[in-house]
Amino acid sequence: MAMQMGVFGQTVENQPLEIEETTTDSQTPARVILFNDNWHTFEEVIGQLIKALGCDTDKAGAIALEAHTTGKALVFEGPMKDCLQINSVLEEISLITQIEI
Repeated sequence: MAMQMGVFGQTVENQPLEIEETTTDSQTPARVILFNDNWHTFEEVIGQLIKALGCDTDKAGAIALEAHTTGKALVFEGPMKDCLQINSVLEEISLITQIEI
């Protein structure tokens, strides 16, 4: 290893930086959250929730109503890979979402 003079005359070894890798296991439970907005109609949100989740109108309507009345709603909880897929479908019409770990 080569030695260099650092700031203030200290000897510094040229060593590769150690970078700690953090990975998110695709099976780590995560949650998709939908936030209320003032741009989408209930029908648009319900339709996109049905598309994203493959659920019925009643379940999608309940999620949309919760987001509307409380400001946010839990859409899905499960593996990260599923959360990413569901989130992607919701974002197709620019719904405001977040994935929580």
